Amino acid sequence: MELYAPIFVLGGIGAAFVVVSMVAGALLGPKRYNRAKMQAYECGIEPTPQPAGGGRFTVKYYLTAMMFIVFDIEIIFLIPWAVHFDALGWFGLVAIVLFLVNVSIAYAYEWRRGGLEWD
Repeated sequence: MELYAPIFVLGGIGAAFVVVSMVAGALLGPKRYNRAKMQAYECGIEPTPQPAGGGRFTVKYYLTAMMFIVFDIEIIFLIPWAVHFDALGWFGLVAIVLFLVNVSIAYAYEWRRGGLEWD
């Protein structure tokens, strides 16, 4: 358990920083609210009214989110593989090739759906 002590200490310091920052911001921050400060910031453009149930997002929004998720998963698996490339041998090479083929299918799907085109 003593090996995990630095991780717990770092987590405690991070949690304490969050709590202290939020309390300090609530106590010391300005509290002069007016109509302009309470409106949503839209780069100087008046926000357009939305339907009662909320507006619909385009498919490109979801495709972009999916691309980031696939990219993150790819990086999470590729970095440890690259670090221990020597020790894995042929099994590691075959496993990563199959993984990259699988990830390429997701990228090909997104490309076909038009998620990589920025209009």
